[in-house]
Amino acid sequence: MKDSKGRLLLIKRGHEPGAGLWSLPGGRIEPGETDQQAVAREVLEETGLRVECGRLLGPAELPGPGDSVIVVNDYLAVVTGGQLAPADDAADARWVTAADLTTLPLTDGLADYLAAWGVTPA
Repeated sequence: MKDSKGRLLLIKRGHEPGAGLWSLPGGRIEPGETDQQAVAREVLEETGLRVECGRLLGPAELPGPGDSVIVVNDYLAVVTGGQLAPADDAADARWVTAADLTTLPLTDGLADYLAAWGVTPA
């Protein structure tokens, strides 16, 4: 999700996996939830922002426990309200520029996925 200045919303993970690394807000889908409902809930829980979930950007394959692979679907979203403040699993939350992405410690593969989906310059 981007703001009116073209900045991307990222959270600093507060827990493993990836504690201390910057990533997109997200998490598990609860039983009975759609992807879109989970996006709205997770973003609100982690950032304090209410969002409307948009189109699917694409899937990301992330390393899981042992040799497993976790497939995460990432969506565009539009902020509809709330106040940006880190909470729940997020140690921090902020709007970042494409230049910021080169200086922040990101979760594995995030920069490549964002470029492949056209969210950031390749």
